[in-house]
Amino acid sequence: MKLHEMSVVPGSKKTRTRVGRGIGSGNGKTAGKGMKGQNSRSGGGTRPGFEGGQMPLYRLLPKRGFKNVWAKEYAEVNVSTLNRFEDGATVDPVALVEAGILKNVRDGVRILGNGDLEKKLTVQAQGFTKTAQEKIEAAGGKVEVI
Repeated sequence: MKLHEMSVVPGSKKTRTRVGRGIGSGNGKTAGKGMKGQNSRSGGGTRPGFEGGQMPLYRLLPKRGFKNVWAKEYAEVNVSTLNRFEDGATVDPVALVEAGILKNVRDGVRILGNGDLEKKLTVQAQGFTKTAQEKIEAAGGKVEVI
């Protein structure tokens, strides 16, 4: 099969019905909205979750817990992933994004102690776990909290 021989599956593409385009279209005058009422008006209809005055489900269900809106969300990197860098390199959040390890730094970078580190690195981050700090220093590297 070649690119110019390809075609869409019959019935997969439907043409959009154009409403309010005259009596001959079959959807003229009221454009399929009926005669009167809330849903026939412009801007008519109800908001999502509205149940006609009945107590809506989102208000009936119990709410639990607490979401701290000021909580900091750290991007986490394991010690084992730092082996990608060359020996003696300085690893900071910018270097982690450039290396493709992180997409988004969020509120900072936190280094976790999962895995082993074989290279001597200077690691700069917003936070370190105790095991991560021990492993970096055991490999001959330095830990710097930004």
